[in-house]
Amino acid sequence: MQARSALFDLYGDHLLDRGGWAPISACVGLLGSLGISAPAVRTAVSRMVGEGWLEPLERDLRGYAVSARGRERLSEAHARIYRTEPVHWDGQWHLVVVERTPDRNVRARSAQALAYLGYGRLSGDTWIAPRPSRELGSALAAAGVRWSGFTGSAQGDAREVVARVWDLESLAQAYGEFQEGTLRSGAVSTPEEAFVVRSTLVHEWRLFLFRDPGLPDEVLPTRWAGRDAARRFDTRARELLPAARDWVDTWLDGAVRP
Repeated sequence: MQARSALFDLYGDHLLDRGGWAPISACVGLLGSLGISAPAVRTAVSRMVGEGWLEPLERDLRGYAVSARGRERLSEAHARIYRTEPVHWDGQWHLVVVERTPDRNVRARSAQALAYLGYGRLSGDTWIAPRPSRELGSALAAAGVRWSGFTGSAQGDAREVVARVWDLESLAQAYGEFQEGTLRSGAVSTPEEAFVVRSTLVHEWRLFLFRDPGLPDEVLPTRWAGRDAARRFDTRARELLPAARDWVDTWLDGAVRP
């Protein structure tokens, strides 16, 4: 687990509903439980400030708060991570056409941003998703690419569109491996252990945001592995949450020092 990813998980999973702020000492201590060194945490925080996700804010102690851009990203991610309840789909697809550019770095950044937001490549510079993302404009602007988009329905069977764009077979296999591996972790005995197990669980589950666009039930197989995996993830994450929060509160209250 990289420090930057762990910080996103920490702020999104534990700090956002506590005001979105934490002293740097607490961040260092909590990520230290995950085996991440203090210099790595401080470097990651500095990078996230430079990227506009965090902003420095002192409250008796030196700390960092989630920026407006960071809140938008974390709120969107939270809704996609905890997604047991089905979402209504109106049958409309959102198509995005990005400008062609010879810059490989720009192409890579825009492709990563689109994939994370649930868009799949339909062809060339054209991407498609079952619904528009509120983050699309800011994400592509940060990637340095211009774009245009529109919403419409597909002629014929929508499942054929899905089959062209997304590899559901390999995605279903990945969900099965997640259930057989990460979800099989045993009981925990301390708040710190609960925090570590839950952090690992959320981190591994969050990686699916880059692969699974959150397709509506209407275009998914009847027995879709993602549904069962989401239910089991929610159950396990909910079981671990109280003890994990106790460990976070211990650091935020200053009872433990790095």
